[in-house]
Amino acid sequence: MKKIGITGGIGSGKTTVCRLFALLGVPTHNSDLVAKTLMRTQPELINGIKTAFGSEVYGVNDELKTAVLAQKVFGNAAALRRLNALVHPWVATHFEQWCAQQQALGKPFVLKEAAIIYEQNLQKNLDAVLLVYAPETLRIARTMQRSAMSYEQVQARIAAQMPDDDKLKLADFVVFNDETRLVIPQVNQIYAAILA
Repeated sequence: MKKIGITGGIGSGKTTVCRLFALLGVPTHNSDLVAKTLMRTQPELINGIKTAFGSEVYGVNDELKTAVLAQKVFGNAAALRRLNALVHPWVATHFEQWCAQQQALGKPFVLKEAAIIYEQNLQKNLDAVLLVYAPETLRIARTMQRSAMSYEQVQARIAAQMPDDDKLKLADFVVFNDETRLVIPQVNQIYAAILA
């Protein structure tokens, strides 16, 4: 079974592309959602995050205060690296267990959706990487429209990620989600290429 990474900057449209692959029967492991779940449910990880960032990042009943944690890590490269170092091993283990389940179901390939595939050198454990690409101005507009983030907050997230132009040089496949090209034919073409 092939493991295909799917990445792209915030607001690029990774989730939309994953939904299109889901319609073709391809399962997706959403690393961000898995990380958030693990950060809320794994006592050992919760304690590690509290030790690194202070108990104020969790509320009553160990409820994660995402806004408080985001304030501490975005715009602070060392803090973001520390958080990723704590969370990534848990997500990686979850992904491998999930892949075993998908392989048992006979899936020919799966997608690992993660914004920071190249930043964390995750591509070394994947068969290929698909980049969802959109211009930065469009990504900012989309992100501000769908969330309560300010322009400055979105810019901080973008600054914390590798520039998409650099990812373009590394990606095996690219979906251009720039509102000038149809996305579905691009997904169908990549799906056929991966299966080939």
